[in-house]
Amino acid sequence: MKSWKLKIVVAFCPLCLFAWSAAYAQEKPVGPPMTLKISHQWPGGTIDKGDFRDRLCRLFAQKVGEKTKGALKFEFYPASALFKPVPQYDAMLKGALDMSVYPLDYAAGKIPQLSITLMPCVIKDHHHAMRWKNAPIGREIEKLCEENGIKIITWIWCGGGIAGKTKPLIKCEDLRGVKLRAAGKKFEKMLHEGCGASIASMPSSEIYFALQTGVLDACMTSSSSFESYRLYEQVKYFTSPRITTTWYMFEPLVMSMVTWRKLSPDQQKIVMEVGREMEKFALEEAIKDDIAVADLFKSKGVIVHDMTDDELKIWTEVAKKTAWKDFIEKVKGGKELLDKALDVK
Repeated sequence: MKSWKLKIVVAFCPLCLFAWSAAYAQEKPVGPPMTLKISHQWPGGTIDKGDFRDRLCRLFAQKVGEKTKGALKFEFYPASALFKPVPQYDAMLKGALDMSVYPLDYAAGKIPQLSITLMPCVIKDHHHAMRWKNAPIGREIEKLCEENGIKIITWIWCGGGIAGKTKPLIKCEDLRGVKLRAAGKKFEKMLHEGCGASIASMPSSEIYFALQTGVLDACMTSSSSFESYRLYEQVKYFTSPRITTTWYMFEPLVMSMVTWRKLSPDQQKIVMEVGREMEKFALEEAIKDDIAVADLFKSKGVIVHDMTDDELKIWTEVAKKTAWKDFIEKVKGGKELLDKALDVK
């Protein structure tokens, strides 16, 4: 080979090697390959359509998959296809389930302090709810979760209302003798002891059939569930959370600590970054749902009432004497947690 040709080959080879190395590095998976299971109780959909909690899971999975170069993949199990709603917590503790959009109050039977995440009348609107994250109450909840086997990835709050089959349910006295699904032990306490309602406990996925068969006269649940489960087909009156409501529930995207510890540091960083990114989506969609469900119910002939700030103040007095009092008296550290929650303005 002529010397000038040899020089070209020698000069060109490192360039080829560099280009190949850069391309390989770009495509190299970030951390060990894993397939994670995400479960929740709401109807499944697509990345663009359906219950926003299901869509959030799919968007999260897409973004994490891209950023880890395919190292982390995800399988979706909506509509309680893998686990019933409440037992998802135990499944995460054991590492049998990797992730869930999980209402933390569902675990309050084992971790009573988590009832603060579905406490009547402590939150005024969605923006107020999201301010918990960076306040002492938020740090306390995150610590409590990690000590008990789950890690919060994305903060998600859902607003909710109350709907009935036979009459408007606006004031406490309207609930006397009503068979009601209240969602959360502290709401059950307030509505039974404070208002005289007859309480039935069940996950939101069972409300439709209970209304249809007369097990329930009325229900409280999130706006997203009112819409996803087509509850307008079973009720005639709806008190909407468009302005404010007694009912805000913390339903974060969480990960089993067993799974979290299996991730590489780079994967953990990516999961948390994407989790934070998804919070803007969660806030916007939850607010949209409060508006959309009221419009939907109206369009289906349901009589809609928007709870007012003055009505919330009256309900708060009922909550203080029942749910708040019970939490302070019976839950270890309950007063301190409630004070921290009420400190958020």
